[in-house]
Formats: sequence, C-alpha cells, structure tokens
Amino acid sequence: MSASVKSYAAVDLGASSGRVMVGRVSPDSLELSEAHRFPNRPVRLAEGLHWDVLALYGGVLDGLRAAGRVDSVGIDSWAVDYGLLDADGALLGNPVHYRDARTEGVAEKVWASVPAGELYAATGIQYAPFNTLYQLAAAREKRQLTYAERLLLIPDLMSYWLTGEQGTELTNASTTQLVDPRTRTWSYGIAERLGIDLGLFAPLRQPGDPAGLLRPEVLEDTGLTGPVPVTAVGSHDTASAVAAVPAAGEAFAYICTGTWSLAGLELTAPVLTEESRAANFTNELGLDGTVRYLRNIMGLWLLQECQRDWGETDLGLLLREAGTVRALRSVVDAGDERFLAPGRMPQRIAEACRASGQPVPATRGEITRCILDSLALAHRRAVEDAQRLADRPVDVVYVVGGGTRNALLCQLTADACGLPVVAGATEAAALGNVLVQARAHGLVGDLAAMRRLLIRTQPLTRYTPRGDSARWREAEARLATR
Repeated sequence: MSASVKSYAAVDLGASSGRVMVGRVSPDSLELSEAHRFPNRPVRLAEGLHWDVLALYGGVLDGLRAAGRVDSVGIDSWAVDYGLLDADGALLGNPVHYRDARTEGVAEKVWASVPAGELYAATGIQYAPFNTLYQLAAAREKRQLTYAERLLLIPDLMSYWLTGEQGTELTNASTTQLVDPRTRTWSYGIAERLGIDLGLFAPLRQPGDPAGLLRPEVLEDTGLTGPVPVTAVGSHDTASAVAAVPAAGEAFAYICTGTWSLAGLELTAPVLTEESRAANFTNELGLDGTVRYLRNIMGLWLLQECQRDWGETDLGLLLREAGTVRALRSVVDAGDERFLAPGRMPQRIAEACRASGQPVPATRGEITRCILDSLALAHRRAVEDAQRLADRPVDVVYVVGGGTRNALLCQLTADACGLPVVAGATEAAALGNVLVQARAHGLVGDLAAMRRLLIRTQPLTRYTPRGDSARWREAEARLATR
C-alpha cells in the first residue's frame, strides 16, 4: 500500500445491525469495504427491553480482527441510549433499549418542572419519548442510577472498553437534551432544575479528538499490532452520515435513510422558535460548528418490521409488487408514535388506514406501497417545513444511507418534494466516520473538501421529479384532516 494511503476502521452500530468497515484514503481516493457485519438484536427481559451490548462489543472485536492493519479506529452508533458504570468502571446491567416502555408518561412529569417551551428554547431538541433526558428521569429511583459513577453513551462505552479512556463525544451528547446548541456545551441550568448530575458524564470530546490507544488485551484479541489510536468521530451516526452528504453547494436538504429517516438542513445556528418546537424539529450538533436541523421520521423501520412479520427478506420482490399498486391509494403518518414499538406492523398499518376511512391495504404489495408513499410524503413535509422555519430555500435533496438502495422510495421522494434527488453514499455513516479520521491525520481538509472527495469517488444517482405535485398536496391534506 502506498505510504500516502491510510487505512481506517469505521465501527458503525445501527439499531438492527453493526458493521466494521475499512476505508482506504489518500488525498485523491476513497475506497470503502466491509470487514464484518453482525446482527444487533434487542433482548426482552422481565424488567424491559435491553440491548445485548456484550454481543455488540464481541462483534466489534471480530470486525477489527477481520479488518487487518489499520491506522485508526472510529466508532459511531445510534443516539440517546447509555451504559452506567460503577466506581470500578464495571457495567451496571445491560443498557435499556430506547423502544422500552419505561419512559411512557415521563415527559409530562419533566415538563411540570421545566415547561416544554423552555426546554426547547434551552436545548433545541425535539420531543421524543426516548430522549436521554426522559430516560434519566424514568431511572431516577432505580438502584443502578444510584450506584452509578459514570454514564457513557453507546459509542463512548465501546471506546472505553477498547481503550480504557472515558469521554463524551459532542455530536451524540447533543441528542441527550442536556446540551445548549448555542454554546455547544452542557445546559447546566436545565440539568440543575431537573436534578440531573452532569458529573455522571465524562468530559466532552470534539470530532477528530484523540480518544486513546487500543489496550494490550484488545490488540491480543484482534491480532492488531499497536499502537492503534482510537479517534473520536461524529459518534452519532447521523452526524457522520450528514458529514458524508455529497453536496456541491449550500442550498441543499438531506435525508439520511435507514431504520429512521432524518430529514432536514445543515445550518450554522440553531432555530429555537416556538414554531420550530411545534413542528417537532431538532437542533443536533454536527461537524465544524454546524447544526443538524432535522425532523425524525419513523423510516424504513415500518417496512423492516413488516418483512420480519412476513418472513420476507426479498426487498426487490416487495418493491416490484408495490410498483403495481396505485399511487397514494392509502397513506399513514410515518411519524405517529403508534408505530414506534415492534410487532404486528402490517396489522397496525391496516388499522390506521381503516380508522382514517381510507382503503385498507391487504396484500404485501399494497402495504409496502402505503409505507413508501407515506415516507415520501413525510419527507416532503419535513423538507418544506425546514425551509420555511429556517428561512433557507433549497434546490436539491440528497439522500444517503441504506434507503439509497430503494430506487422506488428515492423516486417517490423526488416526486413528492418536487425537487431533484441525488442518492449516493449508501454507507454514509461509515464514510463520514472514515473521513473524520482521515482529516485528523491530515489527509483531508475541511468539510467542503471531504464532500468534494465523496463526489469524485462515490457513485451517485439522480432522480428527476415526475407527475403533478397536486396529488401529493391532496394526500397531505387528506392525512391532515384525519
């Protein structure tokens, strides 16, 4: 390998699977390959739904072993969830899954101390029942939290086990609803009013900061030759994915598609208005002082759950069946909390359509088309609302992540938004992860330079809007009246 080419391991942990990808980077090249992929299966115990975090860590070690020689390791994952450590650094139980029911009704109790409007004005984070803030409020009386000396978000927990060093990476910390997006540090006033001890969190790290060296035991387990540094990246997977949006200019919207759809804009300052709160937009922190102004949409979770229910893994077959179904026959609100929990997804979608007086999808093709139309409609609403609330017009939508493989969804999104869609960077989180490591080692420049490298090296597909946007407005109005 040329001395100018460096190799970086991107540990990318998603809600349904984890993977270790290897990026080989030079100033003029970027290649990504998969070293190892492993399932991420929640475990339901008597006390609730948990992550099998030790199995995840085992998958990380297996992936690093398969990766071979690397110059650095970076870790990203989903947001909000955490592990608790005792005074000796030992894990206090398996981390609770964000889809667990323990936070039901907790937000209202929090708002009694800090009204929702004040909370949003201070932190800029949208309401979601599983936000870390509400998880901590729900755990307040639990012995685990009483005995805890340290709280580490999931990627920081993995980094700690690899290196023995503790830190809290900023982009993920911003999702806790305990960070002020203007100062980009903790919101001490909010934490004090809610009785949350910010001393539980390790010191904040920035993307690109050193996060320690792989421990000797890890080197032995993986067969790697040290020293191998761990580099803090945009450890919230959406932060890494947005960093990998292959945008040539600034007037763009993005949709990071996967289990969730995260749709919005990249801004230089948060939008903290009451109108923004009412529209349920969030202000999460990104690279280089940016703000990820976006709305969370249920995403391909809806289809994944249907596939699990049907025992159907052939996505191509479902898409072909969906392509024969009349467009916008039935739609549901893809952000509705009724779809948050696992199980019975086809029946719940059918029930939602029945309750709203629409044709009830019965076949797998009809249900799949209902999901894709509904997601495209939610993408349209998010992109239009973001432009209006931020006073920032756009002329193109970039779609990154696993949903780029779904050509029908990409085309429907272009149709719904009435804007061209450019789809690419399928492994966007891993690409952003790798690029931040490369930048920390001087191979890549600023965020714009990272994106220019992506445009030169990654395959992109352009979708042009088709048809009359009036039918999407009609579907939107139909949904709003039910």
